[in-house]
Parts: sequence; C-alpha cells; structure tokens
Amino acid sequence: MTQPPPPPPNQPPDPQGGFGAPTPQQPDPGYGYPQQPPAQPDPGYGYPQQQPPTQPDQGYGYPQQPPYGYPTPPQQPQQPPQYGGYQQPHQPVQPPYGYPTQPQQAYGHQQPVAAPGGKKLSAQLQIVIAAVVAVVLIVGVGIWYANSGGGDDEAKGSGGTSQGSATGGDTGGKGLGGGGKEKPSADTKAKMVFQVGQPKVSDVTDVSGSWITDKAFVKPGVNSVVGYDVDKGGVLWTLPLTGQVCGASRHITKDNKAPILFEATKRVAPRYYQPCTEVGLVDLNTGKLLWSTSVTGGTAGDQKARFSEVTLSGTTVAAGGTDGGAAFDLANGNPRWKPQANDQNCYDMGYGGGEGLVAVRKCGAYDSPKVLIQNLNPTTGAPLSQFQMPAGAKYASVISTKPLVVAADVGETAGDGSGISDFFSIDEKTGKLKAKITADADQYAARCRATEVESCSQALVGNGRLYVPTEEHEGSTGEYGDETNEIIAFDLTTGRTVPEKADAGDKYSYVPLRMDGGNLIAYKAPPYDQGGRIVSVDGGTMKETLLLENPVDKTVHNAESSFSLNGAELLYQDGRFFISETLISKPRENASPNDIKEYLIVSFSVGH
Repeated sequence: MTQPPPPPPNQPPDPQGGFGAPTPQQPDPGYGYPQQPPAQPDPGYGYPQQQPPTQPDQGYGYPQQPPYGYPTPPQQPQQPPQYGGYQQPHQPVQPPYGYPTQPQQAYGHQQPVAAPGGKKLSAQLQIVIAAVVAVVLIVGVGIWYANSGGGDDEAKGSGGTSQGSATGGDTGGKGLGGGGKEKPSADTKAKMVFQVGQPKVSDVTDVSGSWITDKAFVKPGVNSVVGYDVDKGGVLWTLPLTGQVCGASRHITKDNKAPILFEATKRVAPRYYQPCTEVGLVDLNTGKLLWSTSVTGGTAGDQKARFSEVTLSGTTVAAGGTDGGAAFDLANGNPRWKPQANDQNCYDMGYGGGEGLVAVRKCGAYDSPKVLIQNLNPTTGAPLSQFQMPAGAKYASVISTKPLVVAADVGETAGDGSGISDFFSIDEKTGKLKAKITADADQYAARCRATEVESCSQALVGNGRLYVPTEEHEGSTGEYGDETNEIIAFDLTTGRTVPEKADAGDKYSYVPLRMDGGNLIAYKAPPYDQGGRIVSVDGGTMKETLLLENPVDKTVHNAESSFSLNGAELLYQDGRFFISETLISKPRENASPNDIKEYLIVSFSVGH
C-alpha cells in the first residue's frame, strides 16, 4: 500500500505524527519443562454480573503489566476503574465456591496437563477449607447456579480450512449446533501411536506450528519442516530451510498448502536469533517449498522487512510486524502490497485470516497509540471498514474475521497476563461496534499473546456466539482435587450470556480447540488417575459427545501430562489427536534419570 487509504465514512481518520519505536518484546518463556503446581488453590469462582452494552471505554491508564507469558505479582484488590471521568458501577459480589479468594496465579507459571489447577495443600489448610466448604457450598453454590443462566444483569455492553481455528459455520437445527464432521467411532478408547523426542538445541527455539493432513502430521523442527506418518510416526519427508521457522499460519488451503516464515540464515552462537524475513509456502502433502520471498520497505528501509506472524485468506498470504505489513499472491509469491516508507507513523502489526482478512493497524506514539481494526479487500489491501479501539488499547488480537471478533487488554487491566480484558463484536461491513463483552480475567481462561494478532487460544466463534471456558473452580463435592470448569457462550449481537453452558464435570477441565461446523471440539484435561478426552460439544444445547479417551496407563499418562496446556498445540482430526510443543529449550544440567521425558510430539488414535 503506497499510502494508507482514507477511512470509511463515519470513522476517525488515521492519526498523524511520528511513531515511537516499540520496546522490543522478550520471547515467551520456554514451555518445555513441566512446572510444579502452586501451593494455593485457584480463586473462588462466580460468573460476572454485567451491565448493558456501552460505548468503548475511555480514560484507562493503569500501570503497565509485564509482557505476556511472564510472571506477574499477585494482584491486590482495586477500586473500580474510572471510565471517561465517571465511576463504573460496582459489580455485584459473587459467592465463592468454598474458600477465600487467593491471589491470581501469574500465567507465566505453567502447569502440567494432568494437574492444571495446582493440587498441593497442607493438611491443616485442607481441614480449614473443608469446614468453610460445608457452610458456603450449601448457600453460595446453590444461589450461584440458580442465577447462572443469563439475563439482564449479565449483559455488557476462505479459500481454505483452519486447524485450531476459532471460527465455524452456522449450521444445524435453528442455526445452532450440529453439522460437524467429527463423529464418534464404535470404540472411543484410544491408544498412543507414536512419540517424538525433543531435538537438541543450544537455546530457546520456537517450533510453533502444526498441521494435519490425511497422511501426515507436519511440524517445524530445527531449520526444517518435517512430515510424520499419522499412523506410524515415521518421517515421510523433511524440508530443509535456510534458517529456523519463526512463524506459521493457522490456516491452510483446501489442498494442504501452508504459509510459513523463516530466518534467512542459521543461528550461530552466541547469537541465537536471526531476522525473521523470509515468507514461504509449503506443500504439506509433498514437503516441497513452492516459493519463498522477502520484501524491503517500511521502517526497515532498504533492508529486508522483518515479520512476526503470517496468515492466509483466500488467495492472499499476509505477514505483519513492527516493520509493517505485506501480502503475497498464494499462487506465485508475487507481492500484492508491502511496507511503505511514508507509513512509518502507522504500520500493520499483523493480520487475521480465514474467511476474511483483517488488519490490526497501529498509529501514533508508542505510549498513546491508536489501534485500528480494518476489514480489508484481500487482493488490494484497501479497507472495507474500520473500527477504532478504545483509548488504552495498545494491542488487539483477532479471534475471528467473519463474524469479526477481537480481543484486547484495554488499559492493561487484565492483570493476569492473559492479554484479554474485553472482547469486541464488530460489524465487519460497517465497522460499527455491536457489543463489548467484558471478560474478568479471574473468571475466564481464554488467552492471547498481546503483541501477536492471531495467537489467541480457548476462545471460539460460531453460531453467532463467542464461546469461552471459565477458570477452574471447586467441584460439586467441595473436596480438594475435584476442580472443574465450564464453557459458556455470549451472544455476539447483544453481548449477553446465553442460558446454555457445558459442564466439564468434577476433576476435568475443558480446553476448547476449534469449531467443527456448529459444534466445539474440546480437550478435557484429566485428573492424575485418568486419561485425557476429546469431546464434541453441541454449540446450541452444549451437550457433549465423547470422541476419544486416552489410556490410564502411567507411562502414557506421563507423556500426555508432560506438556503445558498453555504452551502446547493440540490438534484433533478424524479420530487422531496430537499434542506438540511450541518452544523447546536446551536440556537442563544435572537432569535426573527420574525426570519425566519431554517430547516434541505425542500422538493418540482411535478407530484406525
């Protein structure tokens, strides 16, 4: 784009003025090592009582939080924030599930799949908790469930397929639920098919990205992309690259082609990172690099532009970063637009792909930027509509492009490293806000990496609804170890919660993975003595159907639980379930032989 196009009618123009260089982001901490669960239980849980939809908030300004993924200190109770000169109405206090609220655990402290809630308590504390539970559960939980069905008090204001995507079609009865391709087999008992150990690296190495085809599970390795036989685990093909993969699209074409980013040269000690400048297209069926290219311009000047993420929409591959955004023809890699020198006060941080192409555009000074959400013509890059995020939003993440739903930590008020304080449902045709959904970080478990546009997990869009899981809370028995959660849904037009919700059941916790037609595919993180499960949840009734259940065998369970829920990629398709790492690290010194082995990939299958 040679010059930022004029904004659509009734939208504020792009702000002018020099853009301050953003502070370099530190890499997320390594996820390879399972962490010890915290000593304290999760905070008491209750659904929020919300206020009617409002206009975008103004006047935020809370102290800056650490970068996403790093530990944050326990949050102290705060007074309700000031919005545009007046005080937000107090939120009604919800009764706890059975013990006093504890400080929210920082997200940077990762926890194993088998024990995501943390389950270490002293005997004395267990006695105290049991006494409190006996009283509070009788009164508090009954009241909470009686009022958790939604209502006036709860409202606030492609040419391809997606793997691990947030969006799904509006199919099934009355446009809600059903229509999914994933069906249970006669026997849902799974077996472990194969495991791949972590390759040796000299430092923290990004191996984000994973895809499934009919024949291969494809995963970045070290300076390569590797295809593994889905049924046997053997290597089908290896694609050598000039450097490390540094970005991977969530979306692929119908014939299994995936865009990637990679470094132009290999890493050499002591410098373990090279500029992420190369854009390429991989044929996941054959392992061929169909094309690769780079561009200059933007803040990079005559140097190659650096990118941090890449996506796909129709026949357009789009890559964004602090040097600006660029797009390429899927067929041949020819640039459709690239960063321009006169755009230095505004740049495309990144793009959301899938059914549409949406740019998150940042303008102005670093400490008080304007963040614009632009629905683009994927061929020309011209904005079709534009929405300006409220003051205090320094970043935004795209959950879905059609319907358009974005998330942001406005005023850095989330306080837990989740990157989400609010969701915004936007009319992609007009750019007008339909609903703002406030997501209390103490109550909801969805996550976004604030500086990455298309990195959110556990937030799904389909059936005209936004589906999010709750944080873990005490289960029905009030006993330690029965922690559970739910998936609830918000109407994207009104912002209200809907009456239906899915309950994971005692000792299990939902991790939503993707939409399947009008259904949700979700992983159920298990207790220590059970295997994980994959279920299909009807997006209308919220009733679940079991698709796969992993073995209870200790060796298998140890492999499954060696991954962190928040640091791994989980993919399910056609009876096959894969868990893979996103970051791997140099092996620890003085590692014990009794340490749980760490894997790059583990695979489970049923009905094959």
